[in-house]
Amino acid sequence: MTEETTLYRLNKFISDTGFCSRRQADAHIAAGDVTVNGQLAEMGLKVSYADTVLIKGQPLKEKPKRVYLAYHKPVGITCTTERHIAGNIIDAVKYPERIFPIGRLDKPSEGLIFLTNDGDIVNKVLRAGNAHEKEYVVSVNKPISDYFIKKMSQGVPILGTVTLPCQVTQISRNTFKIILTQGLNRQIRRMAEFLGYEVVKLKRIRIMHIRLAELKPGKWRLLDPIEIKMLDQLVQDSSKVAASAQHDHEE
Repeated sequence: MTEETTLYRLNKFISDTGFCSRRQADAHIAAGDVTVNGQLAEMGLKVSYADTVLIKGQPLKEKPKRVYLAYHKPVGITCTTERHIAGNIIDAVKYPERIFPIGRLDKPSEGLIFLTNDGDIVNKVLRAGNAHEKEYVVSVNKPISDYFIKKMSQGVPILGTVTLPCQVTQISRNTFKIILTQGLNRQIRRMAEFLGYEVVKLKRIRIMHIRLAELKPGKWRLLDPIEIKMLDQLVQDSSKVAASAQHDHEE
């Protein structure tokens, strides 16, 4: 099946061109702004790129090329697309086309985060069951004990569950490296807090095969074709089932 004949829900079709979000597309459809092949569109209609879709009589732009950015989020930037929020990630990145972050990093945290215009890939990357690794360097407020490393790696009770076993390695007196396949809300901070520690610095240095490397805070780069190809391979078997609310907040 070619892209020309593949069927998409109309709101997704509109959103994929970058015209607006799916929710806004639904509002346009409900308001009678959208026609398909000259006929007033109904909610839930499926269309292909062979169809002529107009909004208020104007044709949509062609679907843009997929864009993937690796961004070094500095401390203080908020991972939201809401432009009225000061310090939002969209204004910080200043990319000329409509993009959005995959997952999040808390405002006090820094490090690697992806931004994209490809809505299909988001849940594939985020869903915990897909076991995509994310690596962090974390500093805490007092010397780390062997017990701390052992318990962090085995799993601790937070948010009504027990965290999955993970790799934890001490790298200095107060600093450790941790590799997670989960993304529970403020997971690393909550894990450390359960064991009597406070996180004073948290930096994500890797997502799957993409490393932060020498990317400076506040800077971004486009993923190269090899990185994108590997990303596609890593997520191709991943379920597109929506990530639960519990799994869309990464540390």
